Amino acid sequence: MAGEAKTDKKDSQVDVEFKKRDASWPLVLWYIHVYMLGSYGIYITFTSALWSTILFTTALTLLGILGVTVGVHRLWAHRTFTAVAPLRLFLMLCQTLSGQGTIYSRVQAHRLHHAYFQKDEDPYYSKHNFWYAQLHGNLLKYSRQQEQLLKEVDMSDIENDKIVMFQKRYYVLLYILINVLLPVNTPFQYFGEAFINALFVSFWLRSMIVLSVGNLVNSAHFIWSIHKGFKPTDSNSIFVITKSFWPQFHYLLPNDYLSGEFGDYANGTGSTMIRVFAALDLAKDLHTVSSVAVRNGLTEAVEKNRPIIECINEQVKLEESLRPFNHFLNRDKFM
Repeated sequence: MAGEAKTDKKDSQVDVEFKKRDASWPLVLWYIHVYMLGSYGIYITFTSALWSTILFTTALTLLGILGVTVGVHRLWAHRTFTAVAPLRLFLMLCQTLSGQGTIYSRVQAHRLHHAYFQKDEDPYYSKHNFWYAQLHGNLLKYSRQQEQLLKEVDMSDIENDKIVMFQKRYYVLLYILINVLLPVNTPFQYFGEAFINALFVSFWLRSMIVLSVGNLVNSAHFIWSIHKGFKPTDSNSIFVITKSFWPQFHYLLPNDYLSGEFGDYANGTGSTMIRVFAALDLAKDLHTVSSVAVRNGLTEAVEKNRPIIECINEQVKLEESLRPFNHFLNRDKFM
């Protein structure tokens, strides 16, 4: 009995080590610098920065967020639409402006997040709370278990994308050119901005904003979704935040291009930009899930005792075969 107890204790220790995540100190220091120096950038913005610098930084900030939401999230992670090479190149450059690592690494981590949502293996702690998902999970190295699971994530579609793999190979160079030199040098060289202002506003403040918004892709469900046991009287947030089940819908059916990252559906900037790209013939095969497909899928699942998601996906494919290619131009009719 004593020998069995020792073996069990040893196995338990091995399991703990296998799942243990250590702090990534370079990332910890990076986040400290981003939030401290970015906060000082706010002060400079309101006291001495030129309007041209502020407008330029705003544009780069929006492009960086677009690269994360429309690029990494909806295009590459979930394949909610397909994009021609010029659009993929544009979104790759936008994503590089976000400074959040390669497209490859972000897609791989996000797919793992979806595969183990609300489970211990999720690197973004979807079982815990907002701050664990938004900040804590990004400051730690992957555990040995998570590293093993990451290798099992199907990345074949990403590996066949030459633009993504080009960015992965030359990321450090692209980061320096696009995310550091371009934002800092342009106001300094062409707008007559003081170098220190350009550095703190166009780099540090922009990095803080894009990093914070980009991380919401993995943590927004804590803010905008209605979790089990939620009571409106538990928080005053209901006066400023509209909670719904759209985040849960996204985790069930992630390949709908209309699913917004921040708790909305169909009306967000990301969805609008995808429709604009589609109207310009830059984006194609926009996948969406209509309420009719959901109802028919649920009916099929109940009547034939089959998995719900499988039945809904069958109905979606059937619907897509009958839907006109330009359905996005008349969204109300085909939803």
